[in-house]
Amino acid sequence: MNKKEIRRKPLHPKLETTMKNNKGFLNISRELPPKESVEKRTKHFNEFYKAADQELLNEQSSRCMDCGVPFCHNACPLGNHIPDFNKAVNKDDWQQAYKILVSTNNFPEFTGRICPAPCEASCVLNINNDPVIIEQIEKSIIERAFEEGWVTASKPIVRNGFTVAVVGSGPAGLASADQLNKMGYQVDLFERNDKIGGLLRYGIPDFKLEKNIIDRRIKLLEASGINMFTSVNVGYDIQVDALKEKYDAIVLAGGSTVPRDLPIKGRNLKGIYYAMDFLEQKNRIVAGEKIRPEANIDVTGKHVIVIGGGDTGADCVGTSNRLQAASITQIELFDKAPDERHAEDLWPNWPLILRTSSSHEEGCDRKWSIHSKVFTSEDGVHVSGLSMTEVQWTQGEDGRNKMIEIPNSEKIIPCDVIFLAIGFVHPQKEGLLDQLGVELDVQGNIKTEDYQTSIEGVYAAGDMRRGQSLVVWAIAEGRQVAETIDRKLRKKIKVNHPSKLAV
Repeated sequence: MNKKEIRRKPLHPKLETTMKNNKGFLNISRELPPKESVEKRTKHFNEFYKAADQELLNEQSSRCMDCGVPFCHNACPLGNHIPDFNKAVNKDDWQQAYKILVSTNNFPEFTGRICPAPCEASCVLNINNDPVIIEQIEKSIIERAFEEGWVTASKPIVRNGFTVAVVGSGPAGLASADQLNKMGYQVDLFERNDKIGGLLRYGIPDFKLEKNIIDRRIKLLEASGINMFTSVNVGYDIQVDALKEKYDAIVLAGGSTVPRDLPIKGRNLKGIYYAMDFLEQKNRIVAGEKIRPEANIDVTGKHVIVIGGGDTGADCVGTSNRLQAASITQIELFDKAPDERHAEDLWPNWPLILRTSSSHEEGCDRKWSIHSKVFTSEDGVHVSGLSMTEVQWTQGEDGRNKMIEIPNSEKIIPCDVIFLAIGFVHPQKEGLLDQLGVELDVQGNIKTEDYQTSIEGVYAAGDMRRGQSLVVWAIAEGRQVAETIDRKLRKKIKVNHPSKLAV
């Protein structure tokens, strides 16, 4: 058997088996499209990556090795057919690349902008080189598709006579609604905010995801037949029993919305906010909404501390930079991660390395191994500083990491505003979940079996079920819960309601 015969067969047989240039990984370096300078981009809230040109994309897609075992595909929660759409881009077959991409991903315009790209971490090139720019190629494919008019509303030819209510319009809710609608179900989507989008709209700053990108997709989903109801808080404005009577299935996709607190001395002082309260308010202001002056979280000319080293904390940094904060300090409880994988941090796992975002590039004093002890105040009303100590992490006898405070390392970092960006603990229980009485797991998330909750006909997906996670996981769970509902309802139809089955 020759080498050609043992190559991985493409999932999309229209494609030839090799790249136009199948040795790009040997002589082409990783290169991303240019960004606006820090000086320019911190003066606005728009996206700042410039569009990739055709020559760059052709070269970068040729770096894909078309591996016999594509670890990138396995690392992607959506199972995107990455080598196949890379190959199509390399051959300038953009329409085929688009068809391949959307066969597994409902919203590549979102993931192509805000996904941390676990696919790139598992790229075979990443063993000893820089990975393929998979995320940027994905974004370029979908933007080309919109430009060419290939992205259209997909209204089903027939309806199967059954209805589904989706509660929550974040990525999990939108993906489940889109999939169920395509399957022939009539979907009603309920959102308690005044606009559709959930975390995509209110949690992610415009410089990472401009909101016209969301609006563009929402128009298509509405045109495809999905009914969307905003400013409806299920459990308050609509009782859960009313939903159970009206719909054949309910999807709970409200996200993990209860933020983790830091209940140390001084927590009641003014000037200490949850990160999401700050980000949502600024997203609303950028969208043109009016905020009462006394409610405005003002950081202009002020000294800001961000507690928490993740993406939400970085978003607070980027937002504060654009609002011209006097200084920004971001602190993290854990040790600084290494610049490269260590011996036990093996490919293709997600590497535990230091990540510097575009927001950090714009200006931020980052500190690690910091234990927050007391929020201090000079006037007893407003926060004026954070008392902290340095810590050292060691491994205890039980194998768990143990924190030890370093003696005589106490100091106070002066500040005017503090943002808590230390994650979310579980979904809100008051209202919807309390009325339903669904069983919860030990973390306080909704407990499911094959996405079905402890209540017949009620399902859950996304952060509400799995806990705080990535947008790409939310989309994947939205797709999977739709498959579960379709499988169970169709089985039920055949037994009890044959007249309702349209296909």
